[in-house]
Amino acid sequence: MFRGLTVTKSDDGVVSASIGQLDDSFLPEEGEVTIKVHYAGLNYKDGLCLNGLGALIRDYPRIPGVECAGEVLESRDDRYKPGDKVVMTGWRFGETWHGGFAEKAKVKADWLVPLADGLSLRQSMILGTAALTAILGLQALEKCGITKDSGEVLVTGAAGGVGSLSVLLLAAHGYEVAAVSGRIKEAGAYLTALGAQTLVPRAELAEPAKKPLESARWAGCIDNVGGPMLGRIIGQLKYGGTVASIGNAGGNDLPASILPFLLRGVNVLGIDSVFQPYQSCVNGWNRLVAEFPLDRLEEMATEITLDELPEAGKKILEGQTKGRWIIAL
Repeated sequence: MFRGLTVTKSDDGVVSASIGQLDDSFLPEEGEVTIKVHYAGLNYKDGLCLNGLGALIRDYPRIPGVECAGEVLESRDDRYKPGDKVVMTGWRFGETWHGGFAEKAKVKADWLVPLADGLSLRQSMILGTAALTAILGLQALEKCGITKDSGEVLVTGAAGGVGSLSVLLLAAHGYEVAAVSGRIKEAGAYLTALGAQTLVPRAELAEPAKKPLESARWAGCIDNVGGPMLGRIIGQLKYGGTVASIGNAGGNDLPASILPFLLRGVNVLGIDSVFQPYQSCVNGWNRLVAEFPLDRLEEMATEITLDELPEAGKKILEGQTKGRWIIAL
């Protein structure tokens, strides 16, 4: 038996979360590796799953939690043995497969990566999917020639998990960072401490552009919001500017003109961290250890228990979380 959180759906369509004891047989037999979970991370997707939103979970009951870190208990795959420390992200873990909000998880060996040298299990979840996504975003900007000398790089949704880690990562690489947030009053000092040199109130970019091209300001952008804000930013990019498009918290529609692409040669690159190949994930984690200021992680971390998770799932949807929230199992 092990303790975990499950979400269930009633006959009338109401989704609810409960915490209790689960039998080992609850876990999928197809999984080759059983993990003792030490930490899980809280992401926006988890907030949707905990509250029955987004149609991410189709089959109930389900253990949500799109990422976790722990040690191997049992393995039917030669690549892993009991005691190995591992990290699990992506592959719709916690959506179509039982996830990390429990003391045990059972997964396919192909989905795991070994814990990178130099990281603790706790640190790996403060970083989590958010940091892996942030490093992929930085690599997208670099691929298109955006350097620290190109000009300001904008980060939207900057007080959230991916946003906070993006600000810190960009600043550590010498970029001039502008941070967008709807909570400048509450989070401004936090974002400045992470390395943001300019704070941009969300209201300045929230409305759709009235003309296809505005004054060119941003060399690049790591965008966690999408929707009208992304459309507005595209029209403000400098010549050859690039957006790493990561999230859609602001909506799926993109009200934008083709003119910034034709007249300024801008780029919008989609970033997916769910189905990244194994070696890409390993390389990303190793780069984070080598280049990320790991000594700064604790200032953006909030640790909670499994019992506090349902309420935290509501807060992340309301934009009331800051930095990275991790669950100690």
